Amino acid sequence: MQRRKQQTNQPMNFSQKSGGNSATHSTTNSTQNPGAARLRTILLAAGIASLCASCQNPQAPNATTPGATPAASPVAVNAPKDPNTVKIVSMLPMTGSALGQSQTMVNGIKQALAETDSKACDGKIKIEYEVLDDATAAAGKWDPAQVTSNSNKIVADGSVVAAIGHYNSGAAKLSIPVLNQANIVMISPANTYPGLTKPGKGEPKEPNVYYPAGTRNFTRVVPADDLQGAVAGNWAKSLGVQKVFILDDQELYGKGIADVFEATAKKLGIQVLGREGIDIKASDYKALMNKIKALNPDMIYFGGTTQSNAGQIIKDMRNVGMAADAVKFMGPDGIKEQALIDAGGKDAEGVYATFGGLPPKELTGEGAKWYESYKAKYNAEPEAYAAYAYEAAKVAIGAINKVCKNDRAAIRDAVLATKDFNGVLGTWSFDTNGDTSLTTMSGNVVKDGKWEFVSALKTE
Repeated sequence: MQRRKQQTNQPMNFSQKSGGNSATHSTTNSTQNPGAARLRTILLAAGIASLCASCQNPQAPNATTPGATPAASPVAVNAPKDPNTVKIVSMLPMTGSALGQSQTMVNGIKQALAETDSKACDGKIKIEYEVLDDATAAAGKWDPAQVTSNSNKIVADGSVVAAIGHYNSGAAKLSIPVLNQANIVMISPANTYPGLTKPGKGEPKEPNVYYPAGTRNFTRVVPADDLQGAVAGNWAKSLGVQKVFILDDQELYGKGIADVFEATAKKLGIQVLGREGIDIKASDYKALMNKIKALNPDMIYFGGTTQSNAGQIIKDMRNVGMAADAVKFMGPDGIKEQALIDAGGKDAEGVYATFGGLPPKELTGEGAKWYESYKAKYNAEPEAYAAYAYEAAKVAIGAINKVCKNDRAAIRDAVLATKDFNGVLGTWSFDTNGDTSLTTMSGNVVKDGKWEFVSALKTE
């Protein structure tokens, strides 16, 4: 993939979450001190006004390492080369085992753009698309330094008016505040951590800590984990589970959905035998699996993703004697991808996964038409989130069509104002938090080496 030359602005640095701690504790200096952030924003706005009252693209403030002194100069926003050309970028893990999932999302975005010949406003506005990789080979998944570097690059590029991403909620946590101060809207096809948008569903200061400018710029076309975690608990109960051991990967998404599952399980009378956060870089989990086996569980629930070593957990679970017909394994949509089957091999057979929507093959109406067109265009089955990326792109294109000029704030507002959108996912709206009104969930299982739809799941 061709990558644009990195801007020469100072990059932001965010600390990696330390082992054993929730990723929600890692924040920028501006989010730890909202008052200071507001003051910097006011001073910055005043400076810009004195330089040029009619400038279309304001300078965006730079973020810094937590606890460090703010940079003296903000990141400069380069004027777009062509005022009639705007750009949409995606930020997805294009390196590591999530590539298969991400590539189908990129395909969905390209598909949406191709339908309008990458133009808007009766051809007056040209839409460019750039793919940014938020993962690195060293990490094997999304990487905080890469996310923040990409975020600075996006802000500096005055042609960018919308971003589609991320796949991982921990990545979104880092980029949202940066894009927020530059009025760039983010439409997520996959971020499901509730604290990004919903008051009272995450850490005490969430979600306002992610919006230093005081306005919302993040939306998602997928239901959040406060719904999915509860659905998983109810599904486990219906499958006859009476005793469960819970694992999580200690990341924002995984820990968050495991918290909701645990609370739901206890409410339903399912005995929680224990819970542990895993080291996702461990070579094996045999000792842990033997410990869990001795407790005689009916199921292991894992809050995490394929990239959090889910395949190795499943292998070791089966290798110590917890057979699929005796001890179930369930995870969230973060494991519902071909990469999980590839990693787990024969041991992945019988693995259960919830998903915040319906698999592509189960979509109806416009969704069914999209599914057939995707297969015809790419000669392959789309992964679970391809339809959501396509929908996100359609929302962005729709907002550009309403504004018809390079105006980040106006396009952001147009996206957030989306109501009764008739798309491939059905008819839905964004609420005041930027969350979709859709609540449809599904249960899925690995059968004969493939993910198979089991049923739609109720959210209550």
